[in-house]
Amino acid sequence: MRIIKLDAIDSTNSYLRQWSNKEALEDYTVVSAKSQTKGRGQMGAVWDTEPAKNLTVSVFKDISFLDVEQQFYVSIVVALAIKKTFKYFGLPKVKVKWPNDILSDSSKVCGVLIENVIKQNELKGCIIGIGINVNQTNFEQLPKASSMGVITGKHFDLDEVLITLVSQLKDLFQLLKDRKFEILMDRYENALFRKKKPSTFKNAKGDLFTGIIKGVTSSGNLVVLLEDEVIEEFELKQISLLY
Repeated sequence: MRIIKLDAIDSTNSYLRQWSNKEALEDYTVVSAKSQTKGRGQMGAVWDTEPAKNLTVSVFKDISFLDVEQQFYVSIVVALAIKKTFKYFGLPKVKVKWPNDILSDSSKVCGVLIENVIKQNELKGCIIGIGINVNQTNFEQLPKASSMGVITGKHFDLDEVLITLVSQLKDLFQLLKDRKFEILMDRYENALFRKKKPSTFKNAKGDLFTGIIKGVTSSGNLVVLLEDEVIEEFELKQISLLY
């Protein structure tokens, strides 16, 4: 594992992608930054973080052993690895808010951005961007956000969090390489936030509706039980789950 530490960068994902375009990267090449000026989240969201207080990191992973149709399992592995890392450090009630936001005690502690490298319709690798709120305590503009430190009352060593996270990624990616799809899916669905509970969703038009999360498909669609016992699948861009 190769770890590159930077003081400041626009985006660790962008840095790692540009690097991968120039040369073949070693599996689990890691880029971390104390400060990120243009951190990115899912669907164009901005990931804002206080310098030197949190973990902002990107990891390169070879996923050439997967078919394109199996790429959602990368999200599953990453979500479960972060969940196990949080459990290791004592965070309570850790859940996965579909598709891969990680919550502790219903507060968002982590964001993920996965960018797959696909060439000639084959998966080659992926760049896994992970932002974890570790020691930050001020979240005035983000009422649903919190940090490992706020939730546990402890101060954490960023390097220890990073090493633990990468170790968990390695263990779970090995399961994926061994094609333990059912085991991974079962763990992921059991960790879903608000599964089997009446929940509120917002569609692409901004309309609100209620439903009950039943699970996810292998392609990553959310399976929701609607009124009149109708079951429907939704893609990420079609709906968002409200807290």
